[in-house]
Amino acid sequence: MGRKCQLTGKKANNAFAISHSHRRSHKLQQANLQSKRVWWPQANRWVKLRLSTKAIKTLEKKGLQAMAKEAGINLNHY
Repeated sequence: MGRKCQLTGKKANNAFAISHSHRRSHKLQQANLQSKRVWWPQANRWVKLRLSTKAIKTLEKKGLQAMAKEAGINLNHY
């Protein structure tokens, strides 16, 4: 499993680190990923996912079942 949010698909972004003298070097802007145990009421169990912080906030609003359906993932594998 790579550094990618399991529900939203967020991953690293290629960018430039620009110094004071304006020299550019490549860097990766990583997504803010957190390991999170989420209660899944339909299956009456916990599911451990690697989520971005934005996905955690959206998860509290929409719910796990709705977000998993949008992402097209099967929660029985987690």
